[in-house]
Amino acid sequence: MLLKKYLKDKLFVILFGTGIFIVLFMLLVAFKVPASLKTAFTLIFWFFLVVSIGFEYARRYRFYNELKNNLDGLDQKYLILEMLERPDFYEGQIMTDILYEIDKSMTEQVKKYSLNMEDFKEYIEMWIHEVKIPISSLVLMCHNHQDALDKKYISQIKRLDRYIDQVLYYVRAEHAEKDYRIKKTDLKKMVHNVVMNNKDDLLETGVNLKLGELAQTVVTDAKWLEFILNQIINNAVKYRREDVEPEIAVWTEKKDYLVLLHVRDNGIGIPQNDIGRIFEKSFTGENGRKHAKSTGMGLYIAKNLCRKLGHGIGAESVAGEFTDIWIGFEEEKD
Repeated sequence: MLLKKYLKDKLFVILFGTGIFIVLFMLLVAFKVPASLKTAFTLIFWFFLVVSIGFEYARRYRFYNELKNNLDGLDQKYLILEMLERPDFYEGQIMTDILYEIDKSMTEQVKKYSLNMEDFKEYIEMWIHEVKIPISSLVLMCHNHQDALDKKYISQIKRLDRYIDQVLYYVRAEHAEKDYRIKKTDLKKMVHNVVMNNKDDLLETGVNLKLGELAQTVVTDAKWLEFILNQIINNAVKYRREDVEPEIAVWTEKKDYLVLLHVRDNGIGIPQNDIGRIFEKSFTGENGRKHAKSTGMGLYIAKNLCRKLGHGIGAESVAGEFTDIWIGFEEEKD
């Protein structure tokens, strides 16, 4: 709180006080009051005027300065009332009461909005489960009658199934801790499950799958991890190169108390200006615009789920050569 601006705000009071002083001083002169009394009057008048303005400034300075400092130090600005002492001047008390009412109203609205969102999410999750039943039946029918159906129909139904899964995991991701089950998981077995889920796409596109050393046990949720790996392998298939035999390699390595699960392909790679943003929400990048229709949600959901599970995830790539995406698990301690 700046003194200069405060005095400017109090300019009317200062001018009014000055006017009263001039009028009273002229009366003293008119009544021929001794000079000593006029001097005493002048000193007393200006002393009380300066002290009263200074006292009011000091009270407001302490309150508003503390308010500003507390506000600057808070990440969640709406919690400012929890750190605010009720001031001893009327103007500040009015402002505090107004802030309290605003905060109360905002809290009620946020609670109402949150409840509506929870209801909506529950409905969407229920709807997805209902929709997945006929879609899963269609996928199974397509698998059993591949010779009689056009591959385009099969491909589109599989895409629909993947997008439905994405929506389901995206809805659940915010409260993933209520759904996942953390336990020891055999990475080799889990990777084989993912390969079987993507077997048709791998065979159809001629991708050469190479499985390296996978004999590791990590603590995770197998279902969520399978979904994450599905997203990574789907991207590897989607962004393959046409001028070389497509290849995907999966292996593990130990590094600095971590077990790293690598999924590396020899596809089109990721431009360097995009590599730092591939895990951002709805980011499609140069590849998403040029080579395939992309929602930009797969890796974002994968990153979010890894964070919930306590795993790291990262990527390394050279455009036109390869993409290596890894998931880091804390090594199990004896």
